[in-house]
Amino acid sequence: MSRIQTTFQRLQEQRRKALIPFLTAGFPRPELTVSLMHTLVKSGADLLELGIPFSDPMADGPTIQRASEAALRHGMSLKKALALVKQFRETDTVTPIVLMGYANPIEAMGQEAFAHAAAEAGVDGILTVDYALEESSEFAALLEKFGLDAIFLLAPTSSHERWAQLQTLARGYVYYVSLKGVTGAGGLDLAEVAARVTAIRATLNLPVGVGFGIRDAETAAILARHADAIIVGSRLIEELEHAPVGEELARIAALTLELRRGLDSVQPAPSHNPERG
Repeated sequence: MSRIQTTFQRLQEQRRKALIPFLTAGFPRPELTVSLMHTLVKSGADLLELGIPFSDPMADGPTIQRASEAALRHGMSLKKALALVKQFRETDTVTPIVLMGYANPIEAMGQEAFAHAAAEAGVDGILTVDYALEESSEFAALLEKFGLDAIFLLAPTSSHERWAQLQTLARGYVYYVSLKGVTGAGGLDLAEVAARVTAIRATLNLPVGVGFGIRDAETAAILARHADAIIVGSRLIEELEHAPVGEELARIAALTLELRRGLDSVQPAPSHNPERG
């Protein structure tokens, strides 16, 4: 059982929901990334998504685009991001880490070399935004060979047929994109998201996390009643953008604690699928 599966199983037994923060590797400075990762965990994060900076992040809104551009200016790369994960693993062997990014850096390294390096560094899951589900069976099998979970996105427009396709390849959890747009966009229809997530959870034998557009503890708490995990990225990146040098860790800790309190304020309903773990 992977670290991701173990974490969701433990949280399900505790009737708690997962908090999954997103950071861009190398932002605001490469030397700060590992400390930020540890701060997130100490402040209540259950899993971590680490974004791999890319020059053309088509699914990301302006906030994460700026973070990627800054990280690239600092010399961040896929190999350096994996080195950061390895450094994090020196003192934390429990918290699952998911790499989130795009196909180009993986293809440049080579899929098998990448999967091997990611596993060696201590990565647990891979979410690649622009690998089409219909063309991902070989990549998903390769990840499984190295003990890595293939994480996939589900959009609001995804059909029930696509849900079924995803069930055969996805491992760890499913990332439900809560709105039709890029990361950090506003205008969430909470009732619509809740209904969609409830239907997906009743269908798939996997935990479902909700991300894109979640900016505060109140929204996180509302959606936590229906999802297995809440994923927050742009709001955390904004906090780092605006934090004075030397105050980044404190700012991130405060926001993460607020989000954690929001999730823990709700008593979630039992899973619709008793086999989910």
